[in-house]
Amino acid sequence: MGSEIIKLVTNEEDIGTRADIFISGRLEISRSAAGGLIDAGAVTSCGSAVPKSYRVRAGDEFSVEVPEARPIDVLPEDIPLDVIYEDDDIVIVNKAAGMVVHPAPGHESGTLVSALLFRCGDSLSSINGVLRPGIVHRIDRDTTGLIAVAKCDSAHISLSEQLKDHTMRREYTAIVIGRLPEEGTVDRPIARHPTDRKRMAVAPGGAAGARQAVTHYRALSADNGFTLARMILETGRTHQIRVHMASIGHPVLGDPVYGGGATTFQKHHPSLFTGQMLHAGRLTLIHPSSGKEMTFEAPVPDNFRRCAQLLGLGSADFC
Repeated sequence: MGSEIIKLVTNEEDIGTRADIFISGRLEISRSAAGGLIDAGAVTSCGSAVPKSYRVRAGDEFSVEVPEARPIDVLPEDIPLDVIYEDDDIVIVNKAAGMVVHPAPGHESGTLVSALLFRCGDSLSSINGVLRPGIVHRIDRDTTGLIAVAKCDSAHISLSEQLKDHTMRREYTAIVIGRLPEEGTVDRPIARHPTDRKRMAVAPGGAAGARQAVTHYRALSADNGFTLARMILETGRTHQIRVHMASIGHPVLGDPVYGGGATTFQKHHPSLFTGQMLHAGRLTLIHPSSGKEMTFEAPVPDNFRRCAQLLGLGSADFC
């Protein structure tokens, strides 16, 4: 296949950031991996190689030549998991912030898959191949909460069908910027961002790669320019809630990719932010073997709860 050329354009939030840090953040790779690309001359601007120490300016355009990905060996790792439920068919995990679900270039270790392989051995579904055993749906790296994992192929097929026909119900709690209307629905197609492959964007219907995306929301409380809200996914596109909330002018607090980062509140309380304030707190599904409806809940992390309290939004317990 050969290498891939990725175009990256900076914005005001990037001003003053070192080039290696900027590339690392945008491509979601390690800083050392970004530095390696720069050292190899794979990062250019206006035709010239960019040094790692270059300080980014607004409007800079970078071309990054990313070599063809090499095969990744997925190894079991003894990583603690917060397992909410487990039987012969499924595992329900409360994922921590910062954990990537499955291996990818720049994130070959420390993933949920590696932790599951250590815990479950070979008893994970094989439908998604060796890189994503058992993985039916994903949660963003810096989003916390519940994810269902299939331990056999029949369970994987059942859960996948539930995702398609919307009988699996996924509910999130979020803190968004601004006063969100009491309730509503965002029904806007989502596609890959035209210039940044790591981002998604609302797209016109019929646009290349655009897929229907529907998010229902309900405000729980609002104060100090922020809203605590419940989000229900009707569909499950990449970054869906984050993109939809940003598209209506209410980005998720702590989300630097879609406009929710660098708030005054975050600058005053940096230790509370390990990612965006978005938590998958309730998951309802039909058990693949018993046919019974099951609902699982996970409380918001302590830092999320503390943010809500400081903003006057209540305890943020999932209810």
